[in-house]
Amino acid sequence: MQGCARTPARQPLALRRLRRAGVTAFASALLFVPPTLAGEPAPFGARAGLDIAAVSALAWAPDARLVYIENDEALDGQGAAARWGYLFFSPHLDKARAYSVRDGKIAVADTLDMKLETRPLASDWIDSGVALAAAERVGRSFCQQHGGRLSTMFLMRGPFQDGDPDETTWTFVYASANAPSLFVVVDAAQGKVRRTSRG
Repeated sequence: MQGCARTPARQPLALRRLRRAGVTAFASALLFVPPTLAGEPAPFGARAGLDIAAVSALAWAPDARLVYIENDEALDGQGAAARWGYLFFSPHLDKARAYSVRDGKIAVADTLDMKLETRPLASDWIDSGVALAAAERVGRSFCQQHGGRLSTMFLMRGPFQDGDPDETTWTFVYASANAPSLFVVVDAAQGKVRRTSRG
């Protein structure tokens, strides 16, 4: 990922973007879990941690549906991170449960009292590395011009997509101290850039 700096480790599941997408409240239950100083686990793509999170989610609620994914630690140039966050919602319980997967295990899990106004993710979404390759066609130029970095990437249905609010998309946020952030929305089925915006 030439031209873009690595993202720093940060708190799981960015609250601001969930609120923008229609979430009315999000408990601060997922606290930052600092990485270990030695023996760092290998980064992995978003799909690689899904089965671990899904098994736990279905044990919590048989009707649990995956609604959101986000990197919970720094991304590398191939769209991999050492930790990913997965958010599931149970219509029966009317609650959400978040899982943060790291080193092949659930690092954080918590049930959240929140209202969700988003549908479950489509099942055929491309993995984080493929999506990043598409986003970088735009993001790399931004990073080079403004000294920016890829801040985060998240997968959900409908953010910033007024034309097709049901489409599952990857959204990439490139940040810079010298310019407004760049948002790149990538179709999670075909890997095509659907929209870019600044803000």
